[in-house]
Amino acid sequence: RLDVFRSLNHIYAQIIDDGADHTLVSASDVDKEIRPTVKESQKKTEVATVVGTALAKRAKEKGITKVVFDRGGFQYHGRVKALAEAVRKGGLTF
Repeated sequence: RLDVFRSLNHIYAQIIDDGADHTLVSASDVDKEIRPTVKESQKKTEVATVVGTALAKRAKEKGITKVVFDRGGFQYHGRVKALAEAVRKGGLTF
């Protein structure tokens, strides 16, 4: 399951194996690898796209190709939609 959480300033996404209660892959805009690529002047939806692309890349490296999208009660709009579209573009299906 691809779980998404967004706060007022940040966005977090992780792929969770619910059977084992274990996080397989995660990405957020506060990660050490992603933070340098994000500019302060970037819009939040653009940052969500960067996070989604990074998550898709990490998932493909682990051999994950199919997930179930869990928007966590957030509307499928704005940052959540941008992240989902970036993950799809990166090769994951849901």
